[in-house]
Amino acid sequence: MNNPHWISAVFSPTGGCAAIAKAITGGQGQVVDLSLPVPHTPVPDSALMLAVVPVFGGRVPAVALERLAALQGSGPAAAVVVYGNRAYEDALLELTDSLTAGGFQVVGAAAFIAQHSIAPTIAQGRPDGADLDNAARFGQALLDKLAGQAPAAPVTVPGNTPYKEWKGVPFHPSAGETCISCALCAARCPVGAIPTGQPNETDPERCMTCMRCVSLCPRKARTIPAPALQATTAMLEEKAGTPRTPEWFL
Repeated sequence: MNNPHWISAVFSPTGGCAAIAKAITGGQGQVVDLSLPVPHTPVPDSALMLAVVPVFGGRVPAVALERLAALQGSGPAAAVVVYGNRAYEDALLELTDSLTAGGFQVVGAAAFIAQHSIAPTIAQGRPDGADLDNAARFGQALLDKLAGQAPAAPVTVPGNTPYKEWKGVPFHPSAGETCISCALCAARCPVGAIPTGQPNETDPERCMTCMRCVSLCPRKARTIPAPALQATTAMLEEKAGTPRTPEWFL
């Protein structure tokens, strides 16, 4: 397969997945933003489908999988998960299975690290330059595999079925007194958990604690409750304090 066209499906609430995806593709090709509803889209066999999603509690966010399912094809694909330095558990297998269910031939997979979205002192500053260089090499390795004379073989990735049970984070961001009701958070929330007319509120039934609203608020008005943040950070400092390195599966 010579010079395939990249199609990147990316769910990136706080930017880590988008940075990894861009490094893998060198900024080439089409990007599908999975933070928005996706119409049914056939992916041509001449394209290399790249799916990049975050890991929440060892799983792929359900909304990302639902929107990814709108992209279907029978050509090659690569599955990439990005996690906050603790563990990616069943997420890479879940993403690979989802792409396979969509008809794709998964010929490569990888796990990269990004700054933890809830506890930003964990893996702070990642993906860093070394991570992005690693991602670029992974992208080239995918292209080299597809350019080989033999058909590209499918990959095997770690993980278990049934997938790890994940009920979500029991706390959610809320707005403080510095909120100016600009509603930027409401406009950009991937699941519509912030009412446009009342952007200082959060619907706990919809909120997935993806932290996009916290990361983009121009007044830093949206935050996680301090006790929850302190407890989460302490837990992660114990379980995710040692820097991890990217993993490839080709």
